Amino acid sequence: MKKKPSIATRAIHGKKLHAYKGPLSTPIYQTSTYRFESSDDAIRYSKGDTSVYVYSRYHNPSVEDVEEKLSVMNDADAAALFSSGMAAISTAILSIVKSGDEIISTPSLYGGTYRFFRDVLPLYNIKVKYVAADALSDISKLATRNTKLFYCESPTNPTVGIVDLHKAIVEVQKAGKKSGTKIFTMIDNTFATCLYQSPFTIGFDAIVESATKYIGGHSDILAGVVVGKKEYIKNVRHLAKYLGGCADPFAAFLLSRSLKTFQLRVDKQSENALMLAKHFEKHSKVSRIFYPGLQSHPQHAIAKKQMSGYGAMVCLEVKGGVKSAVKVCDSLKVAVNAMSLGGAETLVSIPVYSSHVNMSGEELAKHGVTPGMIRISIGAEGIDDLIEDFEQALKGI
Repeated sequence: MKKKPSIATRAIHGKKLHAYKGPLSTPIYQTSTYRFESSDDAIRYSKGDTSVYVYSRYHNPSVEDVEEKLSVMNDADAAALFSSGMAAISTAILSIVKSGDEIISTPSLYGGTYRFFRDVLPLYNIKVKYVAADALSDISKLATRNTKLFYCESPTNPTVGIVDLHKAIVEVQKAGKKSGTKIFTMIDNTFATCLYQSPFTIGFDAIVESATKYIGGHSDILAGVVVGKKEYIKNVRHLAKYLGGCADPFAAFLLSRSLKTFQLRVDKQSENALMLAKHFEKHSKVSRIFYPGLQSHPQHAIAKKQMSGYGAMVCLEVKGGVKSAVKVCDSLKVAVNAMSLGGAETLVSIPVYSSHVNMSGEELAKHGVTPGMIRISIGAEGIDDLIEDFEQALKGI
């Protein structure tokens, strides 16, 4: 092909844009280990030949098929698939930092990532410092020779806040020069996906994503992915062998199936999200609604600059606090009260009871989370049905 294929084409075919004999769908290699033709295979493996299949914790053809497609979709050298988003995130981070190192992160994060930073990394003498998304110039003040990683999430979970990624890269580079060290940059791109945001073109070194969400898209698997340069992904794979969060071949098969409708699904969900956000923007029972595609969103201009679409996540704050939020969620008939996102069904959850549970008032404030917030993962249902469903639910408060 003369020009680069679209994301939809890359998601379906990966690199295989040529004629070849074989099954249309990659088979499920549901095996833990592999037969050797002779011990010569084992000898080749012992000498570092990575093409020799040994054990599915190390590599598996079903998994590699999806990794290839995800790397091509992201315009990256390589990708590593994991058994969950948190397995991907934790392994990606621990491939960069060690005892005595520091991380600088924006504070608005998925609750699981934040608790990993708060509760786990300090056990290994790894310190996390936080810089506000509207004060990225402070990165230079926080950075030291021990700073090895800048981490952020945009749009953020659950408030769909936007980090100025161009500014973040500029400030990290300044901080690295000042402190005399290379600061690796990593972003959680789960809410935007590669369809609407291309962090590598902005200058990020690695992307992590919960493939459970939009990549999987059907609320039936757990998976995660790390994408980046070949040498970095090699290090990630090496650590994954010992931490053990490697992907399952059947989950990989389901992901490969899901990628065939990736753009169709996410475009439809995002279209629904914008229409629902506009409808409820000035509703009498709604205090605030957050969606990057609304001009009222505080970082709409930044989102417009760095995103080609605004995604399918909406955060709605109802009047009356958490009691009202509970009543709305329990009154919905089309939307489902469930703690996840990215599937074909519209899902709602209350962050203080789900993604941001077990956080102090001060921590919630740093994340911008209030008790009356409802996180809405917009699905692919008919938009009129969704609007009517939320209308009837809001009447009860």
